Amino acid sequence: MIVRLTRIAFGMGWNAVRTVPYFTRNFFTLRRQLRADPDPPFRIGGFFPFLFDRFAESGYLVRHYFQQDLHVAQRIFDHQPERHLDIGSRIDGFVAHVAAFREIEVLDIRPLTRSFPNIRFRQVDLMNMPADLRLSCDSISSLHAIEHFGLGRYGDPVDSNGYLKALDHIHALLKPGGKFYFSVPVGPQQIVYNAHRIFSIDYLVSLLSTRYRIDEFALIDDQENFHRHLDLRSPEVKNNFGCRFGCGIFELTKHHEPARAAL
Repeated sequence: MIVRLTRIAFGMGWNAVRTVPYFTRNFFTLRRQLRADPDPPFRIGGFFPFLFDRFAESGYLVRHYFQQDLHVAQRIFDHQPERHLDIGSRIDGFVAHVAAFREIEVLDIRPLTRSFPNIRFRQVDLMNMPADLRLSCDSISSLHAIEHFGLGRYGDPVDSNGYLKALDHIHALLKPGGKFYFSVPVGPQQIVYNAHRIFSIDYLVSLLSTRYRIDEFALIDDQENFHRHLDLRSPEVKNNFGCRFGCGIFELTKHHEPARAAL
């Protein structure tokens, strides 16, 4: 058993390897204790070795997602919008955080076959937005989602401008003065086919600032450190604050439409 376990562990990395002695010692300790009990309520019925947890931190933080999901959920709690709509964010992360304290509507090209309290789901390809959603909500989120639009990864049609169409449609969904919480990978601008796009911060600022007031820019850097209130006038913007694959998080307010001149 020990030899086979060690071979498995070597294929899983150093933390798994250094767990093997503890795993083995604990097994024999547990077996000895069970044998000492004349009528144990439990017996060892099989093996399912977990070799990472002993040296792991408390909880498993998926790169970028945990910090961005928690941050944006807290911002929505602070603002208490009338109707919040999400585009393609993680159901088991951000959406679940928000659903813990309010109703959230979710649009995604992928199906969701189960229903959950406080989550209203609609399967939609946002590159072809339903007309009934126009100017329908005062708060929208799309976290680590827009970078995928138009690359075909999730069954969507290939469209090199898919992310632009998605942003156009999100703008059309949002009422003037409404909030848009938006995150994508940031770094040297490129497509990593067919996983995602990486956006330069400079490009995002030019793309977003014509339609929104940028209320705050936060960043999760390449070392997974979280930074709030970064200055988008800083020269470091040109270098993406040193990131090659960071996560840029924008809190935006949609500009009010200009008043029409009197006839």
